[in-house]
Amino acid sequence: MSKGTAVVFVCLALLIGAVATFLWYIGSRGFSAREKPGGFETFLARRVRGLATPSAAKGLRNPIEPAALAIAEGRDHFADHCALCHANNGSGKTEMGGNMYPPAPDMRTGDTQDLTDGEIFNIIKNGVRFTGMPGWGDEDEDNWKLVLFIRHLPQLSQIELDLMREVNDQGPEQE
Repeated sequence: MSKGTAVVFVCLALLIGAVATFLWYIGSRGFSAREKPGGFETFLARRVRGLATPSAAKGLRNPIEPAALAIAEGRDHFADHCALCHANNGSGKTEMGGNMYPPAPDMRTGDTQDLTDGEIFNIIKNGVRFTGMPGWGDEDEDNWKLVLFIRHLPQLSQIELDLMREVNDQGPEQE
């Protein structure tokens, strides 16, 4: 047997072993949305999300200036359409968001804030496969205002949270 053939057999054996281990793991534990994704799975999901965003979309810049009115309109839209899963403050700590797999992200952290405007816009408009994030279609102006508001989440004030509660009655226990 040649050295090349032996390497192929070893690689094939390792692959079969990895698949068997994966199938055993799934068979013994199942696929539950209640389990928190592990570190490797989170790493992999973020890389796949990055690959799913077209490179042209990554370079898009928000055409709407971050004026107070545009941010307020984004805030009200977020409170009415997004907070059910993402919470008024963007933490993702809601009954719905916390029970998704993967759970809704904390949009105030670098995992979201470090994305480009185009990446956030693309996620809002087209959704993310194999998650609870649907695509919200062709309302580009509203989606860009949401990008402005998502950028504003780390500086969200108590007054803004109170205004959001007027829109959606989501209490402080969800934040």
